[in-house]
Amino acid sequence: MKAEKKHYKFINSKTGYVIHHFTLTEDLNEADVKAALEKVKADVATKNSIFLDTIYWEEDKETE
Repeated sequence: MKAEKKHYKFINSKTGYVIHHFTLTEDLNEADVKAALEKVKADVATKNSIFLDTIYWEEDKETE
């Protein structure tokens, strides 16, 4: 059985702009998904020189 892809976007809460897209292809439980997204969030904050608390993610329902 093929794992379903889930798409996420990381957003700068001060500007409202999407600054990163990420896709999870693995079938993970909720805790592992959150851990993976937190790791990506930290990487995005570091690469863009943005405070960690300024970034949030949400599932991208528009991407199929």
